[in-house]
Amino acid sequence: MNISYKWLKEYVDFELTPQQTADALTSCGLEVDALEEVQSVKGGLKGLYVGEVLTCEMHPNSDHLHVTTVDLGKGEPQQIVCGAPNVAAGQKVIVADLGCVLYDGDKEFVIKKSKLRGVDSYGMICAEDEIGVGTDHAGIIVLPADAPVGQPAAEYYHLESDWVIEIDITANRADALSHWGVARDLYAWLVRNGYKTSLHRPGCEEFAVDDESLPIDVEIQNTEACRRYACLSISGCDVKESPEWLQNKLRVIGLRPINNIVDITNYVMMAYGQPMHCFDADMVKGHKIVVRTQPEGTKFVTLDGEEHTLGEHDLSICNAEEPMCIAGIFGGKGSGTYDTTKNVVLESAYFHPTWIRKSARRHGLSTDASYRFERGIDPNGTIYALKQAAILCKQLAGGKVSMQIKDVYPTPMPDFNVDLNYAYVDTLIGKQIGHDMIKSIVTSLDMRIVEENADGLKLVVPAYRVDVQRPCDVVEDILRIYGYNNVEIPTQLKSSLTILGDEDHKYHLQNVIGEQLVGCGFSEIMNNSLTKTSYYQGLNKYAEETTVKVMNPLSSDLGVMRQTLLFGGLESVCRNVNRKNGNIRFFEFGNCYHYSPEKKNDDDPVKAYSEECHLGLWLSGNSVQGSWIHADEKSSFYQLKAYVENIFARVGLVAGTVVTEKSDNNIFAKGLTVKNRGGKVIAEMGVVCPKLLSGMGISVDVFYADINWDALMKAVRNKELLFHDICKYPAVSRDLALLIDKDVEFDAIVAIAKQTEKKLLKKVTLFDVYEGKNLPAGKKSYAVNFILQDETKTLNDKQIDAMMNKLIANLKSKLGAELR
Repeated sequence: MNISYKWLKEYVDFELTPQQTADALTSCGLEVDALEEVQSVKGGLKGLYVGEVLTCEMHPNSDHLHVTTVDLGKGEPQQIVCGAPNVAAGQKVIVADLGCVLYDGDKEFVIKKSKLRGVDSYGMICAEDEIGVGTDHAGIIVLPADAPVGQPAAEYYHLESDWVIEIDITANRADALSHWGVARDLYAWLVRNGYKTSLHRPGCEEFAVDDESLPIDVEIQNTEACRRYACLSISGCDVKESPEWLQNKLRVIGLRPINNIVDITNYVMMAYGQPMHCFDADMVKGHKIVVRTQPEGTKFVTLDGEEHTLGEHDLSICNAEEPMCIAGIFGGKGSGTYDTTKNVVLESAYFHPTWIRKSARRHGLSTDASYRFERGIDPNGTIYALKQAAILCKQLAGGKVSMQIKDVYPTPMPDFNVDLNYAYVDTLIGKQIGHDMIKSIVTSLDMRIVEENADGLKLVVPAYRVDVQRPCDVVEDILRIYGYNNVEIPTQLKSSLTILGDEDHKYHLQNVIGEQLVGCGFSEIMNNSLTKTSYYQGLNKYAEETTVKVMNPLSSDLGVMRQTLLFGGLESVCRNVNRKNGNIRFFEFGNCYHYSPEKKNDDDPVKAYSEECHLGLWLSGNSVQGSWIHADEKSSFYQLKAYVENIFARVGLVAGTVVTEKSDNNIFAKGLTVKNRGGKVIAEMGVVCPKLLSGMGISVDVFYADINWDALMKAVRNKELLFHDICKYPAVSRDLALLIDKDVEFDAIVAIAKQTEKKLLKKVTLFDVYEGKNLPAGKKSYAVNFILQDETKTLNDKQIDAMMNKLIANLKSKLGAELR
C-alpha cells in the first residue's frame, strides 16, 4: 500500500524525515518495502517554462504548421515550429526547452533540436496531456496574460514533491489500510520514543442537512452478510474535474483521478479506510436500496462491461427492481456517476469479510474496496466517512445534503474485552518493561483501560482491531511499539538433551538419498502442494473424490491438495522441455494428501484425512548425449528401475523382502508396483501414460517413480547397514539359454532361482533377449547369468552341477522352460 508522507503529516504531528518515518513504521510492524520521492506529475515538469509567443507565421511548406519565435526569458528568443491550431502571437504558453524529458505512459522522449519540413525547431509548445497536467489535446495551453515569462512550470503550477512510502501490509492488519490507520501506529511509536506529538483528523461540524427532498429508504434482507448499511443523498451536484489538490493526492499514491464525486469516495477510502460507493440517484428506482442475494443464474454487467453470473452466495446492492452493484466489490454498468449526473447517493457500509472474499474469488475480481472489506474494516467508522464525503461533495461539487443519514445497523458489533496480566506480558516478552510503559502503549493504541489492579488490566480493544482479541495479541502490539530491538538477547542459553527419533532418522536418510541422486546427475525440484482438480479426473488410484479440497481456494488452479507428486513434476518437465532443456533427471521429496470418504466420522473429522511423505523421480530425454566416447542413448525405464533399486539398497531394504508385480495404476502406460510382504505399496514406477503427457503439453516420453517414503522408512526401521570384507573364496558363473513363453517375465525366473538356492545364489542377471526367426511361435529366448558363491569354502564341480540341475528342473516344471 502506498502512503503519502505529506498526507500522513495531516493526521499526526512529527518532524521526522521521510527515511526516519519509514524506519519508525518498520520498527512498529508496518514493514516499508520502498521509499521514493515523487511528483504529482511524472517528471516534476522539469525543463518546462512559461514562454511568450512573440511572432507566429504560417510554415512555408505546410498548411497546418506555424513557425513561431518564443521568449523564454533567457535573452535570445527561440524558434519553435508548432502544429497546434490555436497558437497565436502574444500568447503566454508552456514550452518544453531542449533536453526536457516528456512522458507518454511508460514511454519517454527527449526534446531535441529538429527540422520540420526544412525549418529548424528549438523546443516544443505543449498541450495539457503532453506534460501531464490535464487530458486536453485540442490545442496548446494558453496561460493568463500575467503569467511571468521564464518561470519554471513546476512553480507556476505550484507543483510540490512528496515521498511515497510503500508498506507491505500483512493480512491481519486491516486497520492499517489507510493514512489514518498508519498515523495511529506512528503516533503510538512517537509517544513511546518521547516525541512531542498529537493525533487528529477533521471534525464533522460542517455537516448539515440542507433539505429532505431526496429521501432513500434502506432494507437489509441478509443481515449476516451486511452488518451495517448507511447512505446519504446529495442533490444538485456539478460533476466535473476535481481540484488540483485532490488530483495530486490521488496521483501521488498511484490512483487515477476520474471526477470530483468518484475522487471524493476514493479519497475517503485512502484517508480513513472506509470503502465507499456513489450511485446516480436517478438510477435508484423506487428511491429504495435493498441489500440481498440474487437468484442463482442472475446476469449482471459491471462497470467494466464484463458480464457476471450472480447467485445466492453473492451479496448485491439493489434498487426496488434490479441489482446495481456487487456489494463491496464492483459497481454495475449504468449505476455509477457520470458527467450528466446531478444527484448522487453515497454508500458507506460494513460487509462480512468472508462473504466479500468468496464472492471476489468466485468472479475473479479484486478491487481496492474488496481488499479492505475482505480483511475487516471499522464497523464504527461508516458514519464519520459518510459525513466527510458529504462535506467534500458540498465544497467541491456544490451539492446539497437532501436527506437525513439512513443508518441500518441491526446488531451493533461490540468492542473486544481482554484481560491482561502483567506477569503474562513479562513472560511472553522475556523482559520486565514496567506497568507504566504497558499502560502508556495500550492507551496510545486506542485501547481503553476500564479496570486496573495489582495483577493487570481489563482492556476494551476497538472493533477495528480485528487481529487483537486475546491477551497474546495485546502483548504482540505492546512489543512492536516497545521495539523488538529493545529486548536484549540473553547471555545464557537454556537447552536440554534430546534423543534422535524416527523423524530425525527419516530426515537424515532424505539427505543421504538426495546427495546420492545429485551425484547421479539429478536436480532437486520443489512444487506447490496445492494443485488443479482437473488433474485427477479419470484416474483410478488418485480419484477426484479422494482429493483433499481447499474450502476457499485462491484460484481453480489451486483447488485441491496433491495426491501425488507426479503432476507438479510434469509441470517442471514441460517448462524445461519448452526451454530446450530436454535431458531431465528430477527428484522431489514432498507430502501427499488423501481423503477416504469411507472413514468419515463426525466425532473425529480428521480421521478421513491422511498425509504421507513421498519421493518422486522423473527421467526424460537422453541419458547420454554429445559424448565422443559414447553414442547418444535415450533414458529408459530400466535406468529408472536401477535408480530405485539403488535407493532401496542404500537405506537397507533387502531385495528378498519385497514383491514386484505389474502396476494397475492408470497414470502409467506400463509400470511396476513394489510391495512389502504385508501388501503395503512401497513404490510404483513406469512410463507415464501418453494421454496425461499430451494433456500437459509434453510430446516426449517421461519415466516416473513414486516411492512412499513413510512406508519405506517403516520397512527399514530396524535395519542396520552392515559392512563386511570381500569374500576370499571365488565366485562361480554359469549361463543358461532358456526358451520360454513370451508372457513370462524375468522376475519369475529370479523368484524361482532364489527359491531353489537361497544361500549360495548371489546374483541373477539377464544379458540377452532374442525373439525372431528359428524360434517356435509364442516363444522367446533369455540368456541368464547366475553367480554362485560360498563364503566359507570353495565350491566344487559336483556341488555346482547339483545346484544348476535342480534349478533347470524347477524352471522346466514351473515355467515350461527349455534349454537351447
